[in-house]
Amino acid sequence: MVARKKTSTQEQEGQVEEVLSADELKAVSEGEPVESAVHKKRTVVVAEDESVNRMDLVAMLEDNGYEVVGEAANGEEAVDLTRKFRPDIVCMDVKMPRMDGIAAAGVICDENIAPVVMLTAFSQPDLVRQATGAGAMAYVTKPYEESKLLPALEVAMGRFSEINDLLDNVETSENKLKETEEQLKKAEEKLKKAEDTLEERKLVDRAKGLLMDKADFSEQGAFRWIQKTSMDQRIPKKRLAMAIIAKYGDPKPSEVGK
Repeated sequence: MVARKKTSTQEQEGQVEEVLSADELKAVSEGEPVESAVHKKRTVVVAEDESVNRMDLVAMLEDNGYEVVGEAANGEEAVDLTRKFRPDIVCMDVKMPRMDGIAAAGVICDENIAPVVMLTAFSQPDLVRQATGAGAMAYVTKPYEESKLLPALEVAMGRFSEINDLLDNVETSENKLKETEEQLKKAEEKLKKAEDTLEERKLVDRAKGLLMDKADFSEQGAFRWIQKTSMDQRIPKKRLAMAIIAKYGDPKPSEVGK
C-alpha cells in the first residue's frame, strides 16, 4: 500500500490509515520481513526412506508453495524432526526402517504436535485402519500425484485444526464447570453456616427465655451467662442452649402425668 501525502500533522492524526496490519506488525517485531506475514508458507516434515521418492515429494511440495523444514529416512528421525520444527503437516511413509511410519505417526499424534498424512504403496483396508488408528488424518497412495496429495494435506490440516478447536472448547467448558462447582460448593457451605447460625440463635433465645423464667435472670444477664459459660467451659453455645432447654424446658409428652 502506498500512503497518501498529508498536508499537516493534524490531518495525519485525524485520518489514520492502516499502513501495516496486525500480522505485519507482528512479523516486523519478530525480525521477519513483512512478506512473511502475508505469504507465509505451510511447513512440512517429509519422512520417506527411498531417497529418490523423497526428493520427488520435496520438489512437488516446494513447487506448490510448501516449505520442507525437515527430511527423514526413518520413523525415529521423523519424530525428532517433528518435535524440533513443529511443522504444519507431516508426510509419512508407512514402510521405514528403525521405526515404521504408523508407529511414528502414533507418537506424533499422541503428543498432538502436527497432523500426519500417511503415504502408502497400496490402498489396503487393514493398513488404512492401522494408520487412522494411530491418528493419521489422511492417506495417499503411491505414486505421488498433486491431485491426490495436495487435497489430502489440506484435509488433514483442516481436521487437525477442528479437533484442536474442539479440545480447546472442551477444556474451556470443563474449567467453567469446575469453577461453577466450586462456587456452588462455597454457596452451599455459606447456606449451611447461615442455617446453623439461625438454629443456634433460636436455641439461645429459647434458653435465654427459660433462664429468665426459671432462674430469675434478666434478659441481658441470661445472655451474658450463656456467652461467658460457653467461653469459659469451651462449650459451643448451641450445645449449652440445648442443655438449658433440656433442664428447664417443657417436659416431653411421655413424661407428662408421671
